[in-house]
Amino acid sequence: MFIPCRNGHFFVIDDPLARKSRMFVSSVFTLIIKLRIFKMATKLNGYSNGVNGVNGIHGVNGVNGVKGVNGVKGVNGVKGVNGVKGVNGVKGVNGVNGVNGINGHAKTTMNGNHQSSHGEKHRVLKIPDEPFKWFNSFLTLKTKIEKDDDEWMYTGEPHTGRRQEILDKHPEIKGLMGSDPWIVVPTTLSVIAQFILCWLLQDASWPLIFFMAYTIGGTFNHSLGSAIHEIGHNLAFGHGRLSWLNRVLSLWCNLPLGVPMAITYKKYHADHHRYLGEEYQDVDIPTRLESWLFKRPITKIIWLILHPILHSIRPFYKSPKPLSGWEIINTIVQFAYDLLIFQLFGIKPVVYMVAGTLLALGLHPLAGHFISEHYLFTVGQATHSYYGPLNFILYNVGYHNEHHDFPYIPYTRLAELKRMAPEYYDTIPYHSSWIKVVWDFIFDYNMGPHAHGVGYVKNELKAKGL
Repeated sequence: MFIPCRNGHFFVIDDPLARKSRMFVSSVFTLIIKLRIFKMATKLNGYSNGVNGVNGIHGVNGVNGVKGVNGVKGVNGVKGVNGVKGVNGVKGVNGVNGVNGINGHAKTTMNGNHQSSHGEKHRVLKIPDEPFKWFNSFLTLKTKIEKDDDEWMYTGEPHTGRRQEILDKHPEIKGLMGSDPWIVVPTTLSVIAQFILCWLLQDASWPLIFFMAYTIGGTFNHSLGSAIHEIGHNLAFGHGRLSWLNRVLSLWCNLPLGVPMAITYKKYHADHHRYLGEEYQDVDIPTRLESWLFKRPITKIIWLILHPILHSIRPFYKSPKPLSGWEIINTIVQFAYDLLIFQLFGIKPVVYMVAGTLLALGLHPLAGHFISEHYLFTVGQATHSYYGPLNFILYNVGYHNEHHDFPYIPYTRLAELKRMAPEYYDTIPYHSSWIKVVWDFIFDYNMGPHAHGVGYVKNELKAKGL
């Protein structure tokens, strides 16, 4: 049957040859998909002979590694060949999670429902060499198995287990939990100091404006930003009937920053704790595009300069959430304050405030804490603390392992937490200089936006007890 078209040609309907052509195209397309799946399986099978192989770090495949043949996860260990999760164990050959289970002896194949080499998988950092690899990985359903530029740690959110273990050994730590409203005093002094500086700088030269923004103003604003982080955990007025005062105080601290961010930050920062290391829910993790673009010293410097902008826009396309009423209030109050400063002192103090925020959160000594906290300076360690004098300015944000272990302990008691459980904090690597952290981040080829610990919490498997 032929149907005439407007261009003078005919369109064929219900033609046997056309049907066969469509079937052929469909078959080719199906074959391509199967080859792609086979390629993924082959790639997974290769992992067992890689980092997790004979000289690997964990498991049965780490014969000469840290946890070798007779180790905790060795052949005869708890999760070995004959162990709970071995070949003949709960998650064995016919188990849900592959040939020998998540923590079994050999590599996982396509026989299981979950494609993972090991329960705890550690890989040496590797940087993607060309855009095509990243682009290809980006297009393949964003599958975590094909991640090449981050280290994947299949151990779940690491601080949940640590928290319970520490509390079991030191139940007295519960006494440190609570709130500390005295944070109102230093934050209020900082807001007043910034207002006075706006008045003093209204007739200053532009070079002096930017110099003061980077040094004095940037220090005040970064300090207030850390206070907003602290208050965002409701650690000023607690979680009870006065919890709304936490938001009011965060709006107050936001004023000298020049841009509204306090309420939005609180909303997304909760996900950072809940889904630490989850690529598509933890907005602190750089995107794959960032990892590929910024991997040389000069480009990493550019990334650090752009960090406050990238970090601000990342949530809106990575894990967008509905706008809240408090965010609208935050925006109105902030722009009203900016307008007030402009009416009183002119444009220069407004630029001073905004520039102080952007510069202090970018290539700045205090901004080293953004890098020190969750980048893999130690392979396999998701979080690092910093113990140095700058903690005094940033409300002890450097006590980051302590903070993630116990996010409901206020900053004034984190040092006491460290003293109460020294076996958990004095025995792991930490930083003593944020300036050195920034230097290493820029000039160490293994460091960069790609060097972020990424974990995958297998919620469904955990819910099933697997």
